[in-house]
Amino acid sequence: MSETEKKSRHFIEQVIDEDLEMGKYDGRVHTRFPPEPNGYLHIGHAKSICLNFGLAEQYNSLCNLRFDDTNPVREEEEYVQSIMEDVSWLGFDWEDRLYYASDYFQQLYVYACQLVESGHAYVDDQSAEEIRATRGSLTEPGTESPYRNRSIEENLDLFKRMQSGEFPDGSRVLRAKIDMAANNMNMRDSVMYRILRASHHRTGDDWCIYPTYDWAHGLEDSIERITHSLCTLEFEDHRPLYDWYLDALHVYHPQQIEFAPLNLSYTILSKRMLRELVEGGVVNGWDDPRMPTISGLRRRGFTPASIRDFASRVGIAKREGVADVGLLEYCVRQDLNRHAERRMAVLNPLKVVITNYPESESEELEAINNPEDESAGKRKVPFSRELFIERDDFREDPPKKFFRLAPGREVRLRYAYFLKCEDVVKDDSGEIIELRCSYDPKTKGGSAPDGRKVRGTIHWVSAQHAVSPEIRLYDRLFLSPEPGSGSDDFKADINPDSLEILTNCKLEPSLINAKASEHYQFERVGYFNVDPQDSREGSPVFNRTVTLRDTWAKIEISGK
Repeated sequence: MSETEKKSRHFIEQVIDEDLEMGKYDGRVHTRFPPEPNGYLHIGHAKSICLNFGLAEQYNSLCNLRFDDTNPVREEEEYVQSIMEDVSWLGFDWEDRLYYASDYFQQLYVYACQLVESGHAYVDDQSAEEIRATRGSLTEPGTESPYRNRSIEENLDLFKRMQSGEFPDGSRVLRAKIDMAANNMNMRDSVMYRILRASHHRTGDDWCIYPTYDWAHGLEDSIERITHSLCTLEFEDHRPLYDWYLDALHVYHPQQIEFAPLNLSYTILSKRMLRELVEGGVVNGWDDPRMPTISGLRRRGFTPASIRDFASRVGIAKREGVADVGLLEYCVRQDLNRHAERRMAVLNPLKVVITNYPESESEELEAINNPEDESAGKRKVPFSRELFIERDDFREDPPKKFFRLAPGREVRLRYAYFLKCEDVVKDDSGEIIELRCSYDPKTKGGSAPDGRKVRGTIHWVSAQHAVSPEIRLYDRLFLSPEPGSGSDDFKADINPDSLEILTNCKLEPSLINAKASEHYQFERVGYFNVDPQDSREGSPVFNRTVTLRDTWAKIEISGK
C-alpha cells in the first residue's frame, strides 16, 4: 500500500491496518453492531451499520449483530424485528451471528461473582438518590459508601440473595470498587447490577437483577472475541471503565475505538425527541416518511444504495460536525436518476382542448423509460384531444425568461407535438379553467419539418386516460438547520407544510398498477415512491422522495 493510499484511509482503517501488520488478534478483524432494542434505528445508526459491516466486507472478516437488551423496561420484540429488517434492507448479512446480551446473563452473573470474590465489587444499600449525591462533581471527589468495606463473604452472600429475589426493587445495587476520587466520573464505583422486577422480552421473569450497559458491553465483546469495538464519541469517557472491567477479570480484551456520531442539518436524532413526535401525533408513527428513521426513509423512497453512498461521503472522523441533509438528498437523486423509470404526472392540472384534433380519436406515442438506462426500454403513452398540463406551465401575461405556454405562444409537448395557445377560458370569478389550443400534426416526435424552434418543453397527460391516485408531497420536517436552537421547544421549528396531500392529480394510466415500493421519476416534478403501507392493488399512494433539484438551497441563498 502506497503512502498516499494510507493517508486517504480513515483513522479506524489505519488502526486496523497497523494491528494486522503487528499480528494483533492473530491477524483477525471482527466487528459488531450492538443496538439497544428500545426504539427504531435512524440515519445515524445507518452510519454505524455501514462502518461495522463495511469493515467486515473490506477486510474479508466478520461482523455480528447483537442486541444489547439489558433494560427490560424499555425494550420490545417489535424493535428487535424492525432493527433486523433495517440492517438486512441496507444490504448487510450477519449470517449466523445474531446475539443478545441476554444470551450472556448467566455468564455475566458469574463474572460479577468473580469480581466480588477478588474484592473488586461490593453490594451497596444506598438508594439511587444517595449514590448520585455522593458521587461528587468534576471539581470535588465523591464520598465512599458506608457499605464499601464489607467483607468479601458478606458481599457475595448479599449479591446471591439479590439474584434470588430476596430484596425489593431498588433496595441494593452491586458496584465496582474502583476510586471515588477518580477524575473520570465513570470510574467512581460504577453500578454493575440493579434489582428490577420486570419481564424481559426474551428471558421473561427468570431474572430480577439486570446488568448495566457499562458492565455488560465490554464483556459481551470479549465473549464474542470482537477485535475492534467501534463506538461513538459519547462513550470515550467510558473506555477506561470498559478496560478496567476486562483487566480486572483477566479475560480477552478487545480494543474500543470512538468515532464522531452523525449530526444532520434540519433533523433531530434524539430517540427521546423522536418518541415525543410519535406519541404527540406530530407524525404518523416511527415509519412516517418525514422521520429520519431507516423505516421512514425506506417508506419515503430512499434506497439502500443512496444511504450507503451518503455514509461513505460523510466519512469517519474523530471530531463532531454537522452533515448537510442536502447531501443525503443528493445521494438519493443520483441513485434514482440512474434506476427510476420516468412517467408523466400533472400535480396541479389545467385542462387543454386541442381544437384541431379529431374528437373521437386517440393515439399512442412512444416514450423513453429512462434516458440513463437503455435497457429500461420504451413505453406507450396515450394522446387525445383533451389534455392536462401543469397550471404553472401557463402564464396569461408571461414574465421575461418564461418560455412555457402563453397566449399566441408555441411549446413542445414531451414525446408529442408542438402546441399553440389560441384562447383562454375563464369562469365567472376570472379563474382560468381551460385553454383552447391547436397542434401541428407535422411535428410528431417534437421537431418541425420547416426547422422552426420552440424554447419550452412541457409534460402532459391525456384527460381521457388519466388516473388520479393520492399523492403525498413530503418535505423537511423542520424549518431550522438546528431544530430547537432558538427556543426551549424543538417543536417550535416544525415545518407546517411538511406534508401536502393531493387527490386531483392526473397521471399516466399505467401508474394505476404501480407496485408497493416501486420508484418513479415524475418528469419535471420529482422522484416518487409507491407507499408500501397504504397502497392497495389498483389504488397506489405515491410519496415524494425528493424534488428534482435542491429547492432549499435556492431558498437559503435568496433569504426567502
